[in-house]
Amino acid sequence: MTTKAANSNNREKGFALAAPAIRVAPSLLSANFARLEADVARVESAGAKVLHLDVMDGHFVPNISFGAPVISSLRKHTRMIFDAHLMISDPKKYAASFAKSGCDHITFHIEVAPDSEEVLGEIRNCGASVGVALNPTTPVIAIEHILSKVDMVLVMSVWPGFSGLAFMHEVLPKVRELRSRLRPDQRLEIDGGMDTKTIALASAAGADTFVAGSAVFGAANCEAAWAELQRLAIESRATPGTGERS
Repeated sequence: MTTKAANSNNREKGFALAAPAIRVAPSLLSANFARLEADVARVESAGAKVLHLDVMDGHFVPNISFGAPVISSLRKHTRMIFDAHLMISDPKKYAASFAKSGCDHITFHIEVAPDSEEVLGEIRNCGASVGVALNPTTPVIAIEHILSKVDMVLVMSVWPGFSGLAFMHEVLPKVRELRSRLRPDQRLEIDGGMDTKTIALASAAGADTFVAGSAVFGAANCEAAWAELQRLAIESRATPGTGERS
C-alpha cells in the first residue's frame, strides 16, 4: 500500500485514533529540518504511529514554523498519522489547505475561535478529524459547548510557540478532569515539556497521547528515546475514566 493510499484509508475510517491506546507522538518541530524525511523514518521504524505537526503563524504565537507545502512533501514518505496542531489565528480559513496537504487530524485553539462550532464543522467537511486545544490557564469550561463533539482535547503543558520549555505541573488537575469526562473513543493529548520524568505524571493523570519533541529528536538515539517514553507512559497509564493509575 502506498503512503497516499494509507492516508486515504485513515480518513475513510473516521477518527484514526479512536481506539484507546497509549501513543507517544514525536513532534516534527524538534526534528532536523535538513533531514526531515530521515528523522521521520527513524521514529516510524521504532514504532511511532503518530507524527505531531506544530504549525505556527507568528501571530497567535510569536514564532513561525512550517506550512502545508512542507507537510504535503513529507506525506509522500510516511504512513504515520499526521496530527496537525494549528497554533494560528484563523484556523477556519486554513483548515482546507492543511487537510489537502495530508493531515489526518487537525486541532485548533479555543482561544482564537469564538466561532468554534463553525471551525469544527469546517475541519470535518475537509475530511479530517477534529481536536480542540487549551492553553495552560484556559479552563475546561471554555470548551464545554463542544466537548462531546470533538475527537480529541489537547492540553498545553507549556505556553505554545516554543520547543524545549519546562513542563507546567499545574495543568495536571485539568487533565484529570478531562479524563473523567471524555468518552473511550475521544483522545486526551498533552503537549509541552514531555520527558522521562513528566510523561509518567501526565499518563497517571489520564492523558493517552503524548507530544514529545526534543526528548525524542534531541536524543542521540531517537528510536531508543521514543521507545523509552512509550514504555514509561504505558507503565504509568491511568485507569480509563478515573485518572487513577492502573
